[in-house]
This record gives sequence, C-alpha cells and structure tokens, in this order.
Amino acid sequence: MKKRILNRAKTLEYLNNLADAPGKGVTLCLPPRLSSGEVQGVCKEADIPEDVHPQLIKHAAGSATGCYVFWNAGQKCLVIPPFPTTEKQAVQPLDLAQLRSRLEHDHVIALVLIRLGAYAVGVSRGEKLISSKVGTGLVHGRHRQGGSSSHRFERHRDKQIETFLNRVCEHVHETIGPYVKNLDYIVYGGARDTIQLLQKYCPLLMQLKTPVLPPLLNIPDPRQEVLEKAVSRVWSSTVVEWKEE
Repeated sequence: MKKRILNRAKTLEYLNNLADAPGKGVTLCLPPRLSSGEVQGVCKEADIPEDVHPQLIKHAAGSATGCYVFWNAGQKCLVIPPFPTTEKQAVQPLDLAQLRSRLEHDHVIALVLIRLGAYAVGVSRGEKLISSKVGTGLVHGRHRQGGSSSHRFERHRDKQIETFLNRVCEHVHETIGPYVKNLDYIVYGGARDTIQLLQKYCPLLMQLKTPVLPPLLNIPDPRQEVLEKAVSRVWSSTVVEWKEE
C-alpha cells in the first residue's frame, strides 16, 4: 500500500492516467460519516477482495470528505477528495467524471487562519486568492506564577484577547463579507480553541450556512505565505494505492 498527497493539478493528471488503465473496473463513491459496516457492505457488493477491506474501511470511514475507490485490473486506489462526496453508489465501469468535475470547478472558499497574536483571512476562487488580510495583535503569554499579580495579569491578558478577536472579526467582515452569497465552502486553520473563540466573537461566522471543510490545525503563525500555502492544501487530495505482488 502506498499513500501520498497530490495537489489539484497532480490529482487531475492522476485521474487522466487512471482513465487509461486497462479493464472495465468499478467505482465506489462513499460519502462522509459511513459506518465501518456500511463501507464493508459496499466493498462486498463490488467484489473487492476481503484482504483489503480493513484498509479501505480505515480510510473511508475516517474521512471527513468521504472517498472514491477506483478498482480495476490496471489500477486499484482510493482517493480522499478535498470536497465532500454527495451520495453512496457503486458504478461500472470506472467513472471519474464526478471527482474530475469537482476538481475542475473553481470553488469559492473562505479561509480563516488564527492563533493568538496572528491571523490571516482570505477568499479564494479556485487556487487564486481574490481577497485577503493578514495581521498581528499583542497577546501576552500566560503568567506562570500565582498570587494577586497573576490574577491582574490574566485579566489584562483576557482584555488583550478580546481586543484581538474583535479586530480579527472586523477583518473577517471586510474580507469575507462581500463574498458570503457566493461561498461554496469555508475552512478554518490554526489553534482549535482560538478558532472556537473567534466564532463566538464574530456574528458573521456564527450565522454562515456555508459548508465547513476539515480544519487545518497544524499550521504555523498565520502570514501571507501561510495563507497562500493553505489554499493549495485545501485543494489537495490523498491517494492510497494497492499494488499487486
């Protein structure tokens, strides 16, 4: 088994090569939140060998965006797409059209990356940022000593956090607000606790009905370069391949 992450262009190239693989094969479209039993049931219906069921179940049931399984004599692989699949189905022969169309369409995506003291907010159409705002704010680290001075410090720090989050919220309105009606997805990145705090402080984010993509939690302090790389990450797919011995 081989696992790798491909950007948008490489994924589309991979699908083109997959289309040339010999044999009719079968395509499984598995939506998010399927149980292990449901995944195994579909695999059995498609006559996929039982020895790979545990690996398929692990990746499919654990994916927040679902997955596609392409299985024929020339190629056996699973693709976890950047955007959620929509329905459970098995199709013969190989059907790459649904995944390819999702990747070729220039989705409009809002990105909100935040850690205490730094933020990056943007909107991308396809892989191009069309609006962005990056900045910093003063938030001291936690006080490690006890006593009354520690309590005063924490109150001061809480005020800094409040000021910082209100400022970020203003930039969210300025950057994302004009595109709200056209958004296909929104993705958050940074520190999970800080993301949740910002959502509480920012009415626009709480009211959005836009589908939320899996968060980007393992990113450094947000900067323009980090925001641009995050756009590429949002569009990336995970490919798992099985090779015959």
